[in-house]
Amino acid sequence: MSYKLNSDAVCGMIGYGSWATALVHTLLSNRQNIWWHIRNAEVLESIQTEGRNAKYLNDIEFDKDLINATDDINEVVRNSDIIIIAAPSAYLQDFLKDLTEPLDDKFVLSATKGIIPDGYKTITEFFRDTYNLSYDHLGLISGPSHAEEVSRDRLSYLTVATTDEDNGKAIGAKFSRPTVQIRYSQDIYGIEYAGILKNIYALAGGLAVGLGYGDNFRAVLTAAGAQEMTRFIQESYPFERNTMESAYLGDLLVTSYSSFSRNRRLGQMIGHGITVKSALNEMTMIAEGYFAAECIKHINERFNVHMPIAEMVYDVLYKRANPRRRMKGLSTQL
Repeated sequence: MSYKLNSDAVCGMIGYGSWATALVHTLLSNRQNIWWHIRNAEVLESIQTEGRNAKYLNDIEFDKDLINATDDINEVVRNSDIIIIAAPSAYLQDFLKDLTEPLDDKFVLSATKGIIPDGYKTITEFFRDTYNLSYDHLGLISGPSHAEEVSRDRLSYLTVATTDEDNGKAIGAKFSRPTVQIRYSQDIYGIEYAGILKNIYALAGGLAVGLGYGDNFRAVLTAAGAQEMTRFIQESYPFERNTMESAYLGDLLVTSYSSFSRNRRLGQMIGHGITVKSALNEMTMIAEGYFAAECIKHINERFNVHMPIAEMVYDVLYKRANPRRRMKGLSTQL
């Protein structure tokens, strides 16, 4: 029998960055009581005493009466039914290192658009293999959704992907509000990889900006990125999906063009001549595309999909390839 969520399921948040903060804001707007694991002492104190996150989106105020904030991850998991993962993928294992509570009777919802560098696994694959969870207990929430806009009630569209339609709707009801429209899917694999790949293509777009390419070229580059993303997803996991939908193409577009995009910013700095190491050190938030580029390069060795844009980004980030020469070479292939 498949796992079923109840309508009164309690949410627990793992992570305290801008996206975690925006999602908590959305849940609280629906008067959802939430448990929140915050391992940063400054953020934890500011949430508990001021009802705001001192480090991220600090102009957003919360109803403290609805938040159970703690640095004890086991307390959060023990008291929650839906565990929302909004921690950076590269550090997720460190976030979970003290977890001893079982996850067998929990539903894990990934809100992280990244991949575990050590094992080259997506977030749902990591929980499946590490905690022996079936996909009945796993899902994700994705879509074109910068935290800065969601937290400020700018109209946004999120997609909830689960194997079970009823579970998807139970989760969607917790996030749905006039400014957050919810869509549903069963394509966990495709949407999860779309959320990973779009960061790589946004980084490529940022490189193009930094190198002085104009809108015409960037439009072609982004269109080619959409084709490359579709090609990889379809060839690695055939499924009846439409990658023109918002959870795929929409997410790619907003990450490639928005001023809020940290991946675009990282690429732009490198295109301006800043070294990769210096650019990463300048970033105040994690650019998932940096880790994704190396992971996708490794994963694609199994599938051998033609991915010239992803390969260009990998070469620039990890092989010290000259960005201008590599982008010029790529331009002849688009």
